[in-house]
Amino acid sequence: MLFRSLPNRSAKPHQVALVANPIQAQPVKRKILFVSFIALLVSVFFVFDLSQYLDLAYLKAQQATFNAEVSEQPVKSALIYMAVYIAVAAVSLPGVSILTLAGGALFGFWWGSLLASFASTIGASFGFLVARFLVRAPLERRFERSLKLINRGLKQDGPLYLLTVRLVPIFPYNIVNLLMGISTLPLRTFYFFSQLGMLPATMVFVNAGTQLAGVDELSQVMSPGILGSLALLGIFPLVAKFGADWLRVRKFRNAFPPPSHVDRNLIVIGGGSAGLVAAYVAAAAKAKVTLIESNQMGGDCLNTGCVPSKALINAAKQIHRYQYHREIIGLDEVDAKVDFARVMDRVHHAINTIAPHDSIARYESLGVECIKGQARLVSPYSVEVDGKELSARAIIVATGAKPAVPAIPGLDDIQYLTSENLWLLRELPQRMVVLGGGPIGCELAQAFARLGAQVTQVEMAPRLLPREDDEVSQFVAHTFSNEGITVLTGHRAVAFVKEDGTKTLVCQAGDDEETSIPFDAVLIAVGRSARVQGFGLEELGVDLRDVGTIDVDDFLRTNLPTVFAAGDVAGPYQFTHAAAHQSWYASVNALLAGFYKFAVDYRVMPWCTFCDPEVARVGITPSHGLWDAFPPACWWIPETLWTRTGELGHCTA
Repeated sequence: MLFRSLPNRSAKPHQVALVANPIQAQPVKRKILFVSFIALLVSVFFVFDLSQYLDLAYLKAQQATFNAEVSEQPVKSALIYMAVYIAVAAVSLPGVSILTLAGGALFGFWWGSLLASFASTIGASFGFLVARFLVRAPLERRFERSLKLINRGLKQDGPLYLLTVRLVPIFPYNIVNLLMGISTLPLRTFYFFSQLGMLPATMVFVNAGTQLAGVDELSQVMSPGILGSLALLGIFPLVAKFGADWLRVRKFRNAFPPPSHVDRNLIVIGGGSAGLVAAYVAAAAKAKVTLIESNQMGGDCLNTGCVPSKALINAAKQIHRYQYHREIIGLDEVDAKVDFARVMDRVHHAINTIAPHDSIARYESLGVECIKGQARLVSPYSVEVDGKELSARAIIVATGAKPAVPAIPGLDDIQYLTSENLWLLRELPQRMVVLGGGPIGCELAQAFARLGAQVTQVEMAPRLLPREDDEVSQFVAHTFSNEGITVLTGHRAVAFVKEDGTKTLVCQAGDDEETSIPFDAVLIAVGRSARVQGFGLEELGVDLRDVGTIDVDDFLRTNLPTVFAAGDVAGPYQFTHAAAHQSWYASVNALLAGFYKFAVDYRVMPWCTFCDPEVARVGITPSHGLWDAFPPACWWIPETLWTRTGELGHCTA
């Protein structure tokens, strides 16, 4: 199993420098210069003890002088005041509170509030931009998944959160600037809600500044009573959000009045991995649950995906080991011929062996009502199956995905294969084209090549397994080439042609001349698309993402609060274990709706491609920056590469 290939650690430092990208080096130089400039300003502030001029005693002692200057040159004084305020706030120097008091003492309540409010917000915005420029990129590399969850929440409720923390002055001013700077919150949103949120506290300080003679220390300005009042003010946005959520639910119920009575707790549409686990969880909780499946129980994993593909891969692997490693294990050369029909019989035997575990009989014994038929949502509370309407408190859509078929001229004129109909083959194709270089394409291309087919793999991307590290892709491609597979990366399928009984794929690499590849069978393995058509989702107005999956929140709810989705139809991962993982959350959240809810956790998602060598990963990957911070402890083991995973100090193989 190949867990992670290693970067070239044998290169000398000067060799690395020779291949460094000068374009990428420019932002680093700019950051160094900017940090140096900020450090210089801070050093000057402390070396020359400029903090003495941002002291309450100094302000009171010099108030008469400053007032005379403001009377003579009000505009110039206001501009100087704002410039100093903005600089201090932007660099996070101490003294912002004193400057706010000074605004009231020098310019009066109204003009002081105006100047201090704009200066503080502009300074905060500069601090926001500084944080975004210096630390956002490295933090995103190291904590990509965590920051994605945070940014998703900020995208929905960011203005509310920002307004709340700005209204309550106990939250550190500079820390708020930093945290918002490393998020994806737009600058204009940050500026507007900072201006609005900081205004009450600013006005309190400015008002105190108008009576500077009576202020001996800053704690007098923010008395417990004032802090309590501002804290109550900060609660108002949360109350408003609660009210907005209540109105949204009320609007939903007005559009879809809940029935006075429902027949069951939960309806699950789809008997694949996601649907089976969701129904199992609900039945284990003694809920009344109905599972509806229109085709075969077990879904893609059992019938056309995991089980048959792994059975085929295992058979091909055993044949390959015999052919190329028989001397190692002490076998004499024997003329062995692959009987492809018997190989496929073994594949179907594996399916039939596991099928009882996913059968209707088993799930009915667990307390699940199983119905075979085509389901269609007629409301957020009811589903119609073959003319019969069923009602429930909640519905889980787990309809899975199907092979994506690209619109390539001539494809419909040939009898192409997908991961669904591939298992009906009884004769091994002599010449086979596999269109797609992802996990499914790589697994099946290698399996058919080892069974004796002449395989050509065509991938439009520059490399196989584009979601893996570049070193891993190169290793897999090299292995495929050694096993006789023709790997054509960077090639785009132009058309399929059928003439005189000969089928040909025409493909092109960039602007090069077109290449014709004759074949007997073509396998389309360019990805999978969610099954969202024909279930009434469009009619009810269930939102979809741009990639075609159902749009769900962190609790796997759709925009209709009683309709949930899990598995391939919801994404973002199209794995059996991911579907099972989501289904627990979907089922529990559906049953506990209104009482409690759990946010689905994707922080550790195992990922494996079952080519040979197998490619697997889990946790934080080198592309997230961990490799630079913690050099991996790795050793070559026969047919195995061990490497550090996302859990520090733990190695797996």
